[in-house]
Amino acid sequence: MNKKTKASLSTSSDLAVPPQHLQDILLEQYQKGQFVAAEQVANSITRKFPKHKLSWTLLGAIFGQTGRYVEALAANQKVLALSPRDAGAHYNLGITLKSLKKIKESESSFKQAITLNPNFVEAHNNLCIIQKELGKLEEAAVTCKRAIVLNPDRTEAHFNLGVILKEQGKFDEAETSYKHALALDPNNFNAHSNLGVTLLELGKFNEAKKSCKQAIALKPDLAAAHNNLGNVFEKLDRSEDAIASYRKAILLNPDFAEAHGNLGLLLEERGELENAEAAYKKAIALRPEHPEAFNNLGNTLQKLGRLADAEAAYSQALLLKPGYAECHSNFGYALQRMGRFEEAEAKYRKAIVLDPEYAPAHSNLLFLSASMRFEPDRYFDDLQNFANMVEKQQLSAFTHWASNGKQKSLRVGFVSGDFKAHPVGFFLEGVLKQLRKSSSIELYAYPTTTISDDVTNRIKTLFHSWAPISGKNDKDAARLIHNDGVQILIDLSGHTAKNRLSLFGWRPAPIQITWLGYFASTGLKEMDYILGDPFVTPETEAHHFTEKIWQLPESYLCFTPPEQSLPVGPLPALSNGYITFGCFNSLSKMTNEVIAVRSDILNAVPNSKLFLKDKQLGYLRGRDRVLSQFALHGITKDRLLLEGESNRQEYLECYHRVDVALSPFPYGGGTTSVEGLWMGVPVVTKKGSYFLSHLGESLAHNTKLSDWIAFDNDQYTMKAIEFSSDLEALGNLRSGLRENLRRSPLYDVERFSGHLEQALWKMRGLIS
Repeated sequence: MNKKTKASLSTSSDLAVPPQHLQDILLEQYQKGQFVAAEQVANSITRKFPKHKLSWTLLGAIFGQTGRYVEALAANQKVLALSPRDAGAHYNLGITLKSLKKIKESESSFKQAITLNPNFVEAHNNLCIIQKELGKLEEAAVTCKRAIVLNPDRTEAHFNLGVILKEQGKFDEAETSYKHALALDPNNFNAHSNLGVTLLELGKFNEAKKSCKQAIALKPDLAAAHNNLGNVFEKLDRSEDAIASYRKAILLNPDFAEAHGNLGLLLEERGELENAEAAYKKAIALRPEHPEAFNNLGNTLQKLGRLADAEAAYSQALLLKPGYAECHSNFGYALQRMGRFEEAEAKYRKAIVLDPEYAPAHSNLLFLSASMRFEPDRYFDDLQNFANMVEKQQLSAFTHWASNGKQKSLRVGFVSGDFKAHPVGFFLEGVLKQLRKSSSIELYAYPTTTISDDVTNRIKTLFHSWAPISGKNDKDAARLIHNDGVQILIDLSGHTAKNRLSLFGWRPAPIQITWLGYFASTGLKEMDYILGDPFVTPETEAHHFTEKIWQLPESYLCFTPPEQSLPVGPLPALSNGYITFGCFNSLSKMTNEVIAVRSDILNAVPNSKLFLKDKQLGYLRGRDRVLSQFALHGITKDRLLLEGESNRQEYLECYHRVDVALSPFPYGGGTTSVEGLWMGVPVVTKKGSYFLSHLGESLAHNTKLSDWIAFDNDQYTMKAIEFSSDLEALGNLRSGLRENLRRSPLYDVERFSGHLEQALWKMRGLIS
């Protein structure tokens, strides 16, 4: 009988079920991971017993675990053909479709599995992951919560819910979910790492650091945890540690695009622009669909002066993500620097439409309007939009402030991202030195960036307190300033880069002033005063400002002579045999009108040359653009000296090659003009009709060079021609200019600081 049965089993395929011992062998081999042997047994069974569901199921599993997803798909479909209402079969098909990147079909399979078995926990878990990938975050959260109800002790479900909630921006709830997962599995390194990211978003930086380090302790080669730790260090202003963490992440996973991108951001922040460019390009090579990397690359290329390349990078970012507000704003700034002002304005306005609360776009638009396209009514409309945004973001401003004892000293705070080698730093340093000598002034600094250089290191020692706020939101930064008991808070940025104007909306100090770094109204009702002088802020233009104008009696700024000890050189025309006009301002100030006037001057002064110096001119495209612009006016390239940027000493030495400086208009020279004057080079300037366009007038009046102010383009041209034609007078002016400047309000720091200190006390209402 046994012999007969054995023969029947070996020769007949009509039986639905193979011998039990074959099934046992198949299961044992599969469970032991002996997939090659198991596959052979399963194939032999399905050839003889084509309707044996278990064998097809295990074949599908073997194919899936060995990466043969197409074969797995066929096997799973065979199982479903045999048993259409098998929830497990639908689930297995979903897993295979997921592996084949057929996400929507996978979702359908998991849903069918749940329909057939509503308590199928694994199907819920996988469905929520698929729904997240499809961007269906609300549905994913519901699915995940259902999985938790079915099995509250399943770590994976709590972890998945945390991932979804974090992506929804529900960071408090995400924190709770990750902590639930860790309560169930304290060694879940991914949960520790993701918890670190969530805590970072919540501003709990030290807790975030602890979580990331715990993830690394559990799994030292977890690249994501090192990247996340780098993000924490960046927020803690520990840039060296952040860079080390990003590099460790890249070492562990060279194809980690996000880590390359993050490294690029820090390198860019530190001014290592070529290295940042390389990091961004690596990130793009790994993830060419990543718009943020193209945007960041554009920013770096723009800082390098390669504006055409930056334009290409921004264009690619917007091709990938048309609604990318930040990129529209950055693109606008590149266009502005190329002199394409209408296009720049359109980009800024597009950014604001896309994200009305994106402050940099508002500031960029206002900067453009205040510098190159000032129309008071339109500027005020845009100011109101900015002010409304700030008011909407603040919950409640401070209304009470601590008194500073018997008012023997005045605590003054300064908010800026430019405590460095920057015009603000150059003008501020000498004033701070003088104010520090006063026993009645306490100086508090609130840097908005961690970037530092030699100027930063010198300035830092002049403050009684130095408290960076780059890692703080407006509310926390305002609370810090308020708790410090600052009585007068001074904004040094206005609508320029790295500003924190929105924190002034919280009114952390009873008196708030804007000064030095900007040249127009901030638009904030909480900003009490703007510091000016009789020339840049005449009373007849008070309607240009939402702030009250506080006039300093002579100059609203005071220059700190450069630390580089350079003598005034002889007039170069005496040895050259021709006049060299010069302008070292940004090319963005060189409008078509300015080019036309400069061309008229060159055409009128035989053999004269124009020396231009700007970062863009360090690249062929920049030089070619300028040459073509002047060629339209008949100026050949031999009349133009074009140079890129250099260090400050070399830059100052370049004034030894300039006879007469030509300030652009309406956005005239500030720092460049003052530095030129220090180096003995007088500057022709044009009278304006608003703050920024008046700057040259203030400099000229305060250095007794008011005869160098022109009232229109024709007079500007004539003054340049006349002054350059009298070499003896020009040489005498050059040789005595620096000594005269030392006694002027623009350079007499003791005199200026006295005026400033008196103004601060008067604002506080403590003296009349």
